[in-house]
Amino acid sequence: MILTRDVILDEIARGRVVVEPMAPDQVGPASIDLHLADEIRVLSSGPPVIDINDEADFRAVTEVRPLVEPYVLQPGETIHGITRERITLPGDIGGWLEGRSRFARLGLMIHVTAGFVSPGVSNRQVLEISNVSQRPLAVHPGTRLCQIVLQRCEGSAVYAGRFATQDRL
Repeated sequence: MILTRDVILDEIARGRVVVEPMAPDQVGPASIDLHLADEIRVLSSGPPVIDINDEADFRAVTEVRPLVEPYVLQPGETIHGITRERITLPGDIGGWLEGRSRFARLGLMIHVTAGFVSPGVSNRQVLEISNVSQRPLAVHPGTRLCQIVLQRCEGSAVYAGRFATQDRL
């Protein structure tokens, strides 16, 4: 089931859900708003065709850049961003990253396919930011770009995979 504001605030008060940093007004009716941090990862180099197989590594064809000024995201372009907030969840709560409708209506997608936040994580979330509009979109650091919707899991698990401790792009 999806957690509502009162349950989210209770889980935060009990220390089971931790969002750092966080202001009280970030918690909505059934989600927590998250900000875009101050770095992005963009396609930069590599072969003209990228092989999609078990050895594929996004780091080989991308580079991290500081996001001091707004980044102009061209139509059809995808970049990685990362949340300013570190999310720590207990083993019985997972979540979903969702875009905010105000930006979706302008053609901004916040995650392409990897929107699931595993139970038991303690990290910052990488965003797969895409422009599906016909016009360039200027992406600003510090914007409440997305939200996390939390839900209770049946059972308990802790994610220990490749990105379990990510703090940077």
